[in-house]
Formats: sequence, C-alpha cells, structure tokens
Amino acid sequence: MSELGGTRALVTGATSGLGLAMARALVDAGARVAITSRDAERAGHVAADLGPGALGVALDARDERAVAAGVAEVWERLGGIDLLVNNAGIGMRTVNPRFLSYPQPFWDVSPDGFRDVLETKLTGCFLTARAVVPLMLEQGGGRIVTISMSEATMVRRGFVPYGPSGAAVEALSRVMAADLADRTVTVNLLLPGGATDTGMVPDDTPTEARERLLDPAIMGPPIVWLASPAAAGVHDERIIAAGFEQWLAAR
Repeated sequence: MSELGGTRALVTGATSGLGLAMARALVDAGARVAITSRDAERAGHVAADLGPGALGVALDARDERAVAAGVAEVWERLGGIDLLVNNAGIGMRTVNPRFLSYPQPFWDVSPDGFRDVLETKLTGCFLTARAVVPLMLEQGGGRIVTISMSEATMVRRGFVPYGPSGAAVEALSRVMAADLADRTVTVNLLLPGGATDTGMVPDDTPTEARERLLDPAIMGPPIVWLASPAAAGVHDERIIAAGFEQWLAAR
C-alpha cells in the first residue's frame, strides 16, 4: 500500500474505463490521485468511491482555460504533480453506435463528431501536457504517460476518427519525448494491447466477442511501475500492458 507513498498523480478522464482502472491501482499503491471529468459532480462521486487518496476535479480536456484551471486546482490541492496520465478520450460509439457490426465509411462521419473525438484525445493531451510540464520542470521533474491504442486499431476499417486520434497521440507523445530528452520530465506510451471491456464497447457486442475483451485492470501493474522509483529514467518507451511482464523481464 505504500509503494507510491508521496506520489501525486493526475489522471484525465478517470471516471470510467481504463482511466478509472489506473486511478484505482495508483490509489491502492499509496499515491494521491486527482481524477478528472467534464462533470465535477461525477468526478467527486468516483473519487469518493476510490477513498481518501483520491480527489475529483472538473476538467474539460478540449478547453484551454478549463485545463489551466483544473491543473492549477490539482497542483494546489496536491502540492504538485509527479505523474500525468493523459488518458481522456471518447470512442467510436459517439460517431457510430454500431461500429463493430457496421463499419461506417469516413465520408459518413459528421465533422462535429470527428472534431469532438480528435479534440478530446489529441488536443486534450497537448493542452494538459502543455499546462503541466513547465510546472514539473520548475519543481525538478516529473513523468508523463500517454495512453494509446494498438496500431491495428489506428488503421482499422470504419474507425474514423478514433483510429487516427490514436496515431496522432502517439506522434505527439514521441515529439514530446524528443523535446524533453535532455530534461527532467520523462514521457512514455502505454496501451492495453487489445480491445478492453469498457463503456466504449457497443451494447450489442456478441457474448463470445465480449468474453475475449481484456479487463481494464490490466493497466494497473504497468502504470504503478511507471510511477515508481524503479522506472526512474525510463523514457520514450511504448509499453503494451498485455505483455508488460515479458517487457519488464527483457529490460
């Protein structure tokens, strides 16, 4: 329970799915964790369920002023941020509720739907990291983990705009890592390694397909490790949660 004692983390989009699983793992490991949502009440309720190590903060990752205000609040309440998990995102259900059974061609995707997915994932990662990194550098260091997806998902038929948002986020994260290569802030990528059983999966997903989905808790061990002293200096890595133990053993 004390592995991450003293660690202060901010996990965006952490009221459900992968974000919630990672926030829970960090809290269970002893970290103090700020979880965000566009809805302040929802963030507060989820944080209360996670226990005294968590706090809920309203933060709309698409909005520069909301990000600045949310980061400032977290910084003040936690006394700093050691780990930023850039996780906020929305999935294909928002543009095509039947995306698994009916791959919608890109020309049928609404411009507003396209923008919402890209702005939440890509712009959100940029804005949040942009707000946090100068503070981390001033305090002497920190860590950023960007949540991505499998490369097959990035180019899958019918996966506009979700797939391209993942590809763009990976490129952004690699550039961030390059920009910070000689600094005290590390940047790494983390992805599940397969489809996960979250609210992004359509309700009509067949039982046999749902049984093959990964448990979101698979993200717990790698995110705790990335926040731990053992990961000091680890930089510009792409870690697949489903193969984390093998990856770690091969280091």
